[in-house]
Amino acid sequence: MTALERRYRRLLLAYPRKYRAAHGDELLDVLLESAGPGRRIPPLREAWGLLTGGVRSRIVHQATGSAWADGLHLAVTAVAAANLAALLPYVGTLPLWTLLSALALLAVLRGWVRTAFPLTFVTGVKAVAIAGGWQLFDLTLVPVYPSLLSDRSLFGNSSPFLVAAGYAVVLIGLLALASRRQPPRPRSWWWWAAVVAAAWAGPEWMTEETTYSLSLSRMAVEVAAFGLATAGGYLTRDHRWALAAGVYLLVASGELVQNVEQLTRQHLAYEGVLVLLAVGAAVAPFRQRRHCLD
Repeated sequence: MTALERRYRRLLLAYPRKYRAAHGDELLDVLLESAGPGRRIPPLREAWGLLTGGVRSRIVHQATGSAWADGLHLAVTAVAAANLAALLPYVGTLPLWTLLSALALLAVLRGWVRTAFPLTFVTGVKAVAIAGGWQLFDLTLVPVYPSLLSDRSLFGNSSPFLVAAGYAVVLIGLLALASRRQPPRPRSWWWWAAVVAAAWAGPEWMTEETTYSLSLSRMAVEVAAFGLATAGGYLTRDHRWALAAGVYLLVASGELVQNVEQLTRQHLAYEGVLVLLAVGAAVAPFRQRRHCLD
């Protein structure tokens, strides 16, 4: 295998496995035949085309099955990932509860709905107790300070009601999914990388203007996810992405309402970006349909 072929094969990993099995060898032959003699690196235009085509193919591949069930599972996955991200910086102080939260997310990712429900319920009850300063299951000194990734106390900018709302959304979604005969499809392992990025509190935005600062890494994850939701709605003419984005935005916006007195123009601008992308995910399927009719 030549160096050029190895690099082309790595770029083809952007496509779904089934697509590579059906068309990968044929596409690779075309790429190698069109390459100039002695070339070792794919042209930039071809590399970009393969990457964008692979992402597009993966998005279209995901738009199968029940749109509402898959969108609900995607929303449950996003909120469960946010719940774990909130606990992850405190793993040194709360190792058991962080582990249970991680197991709950693992069960959600694999589509094990009935396993995810009790794990989420127990972790959620403990999280609400910590947010309210109540002792439950074991002795926990509050406020809980982080051991890594952050410098804030656990739920310092939240409240028991908001914490309970986040876990309640996951539990209600799991109950709805458990009523179906067909289990949800497994989700990507990239969700774990999103959890770490969302849990990291730095670099921060507006650290000097307000005590309620925003994490740039979390902002990047959320904007990227909402952008993919908009692209998914446009490419697939499907509203499952808008459903997931809307549910997550509703849960995430509760913290802004809780800290309304500390909000700045940057907070509102960022929230506006998320709202705009969520609306785009809802409107994009209709715009695509009109374009096809024209």
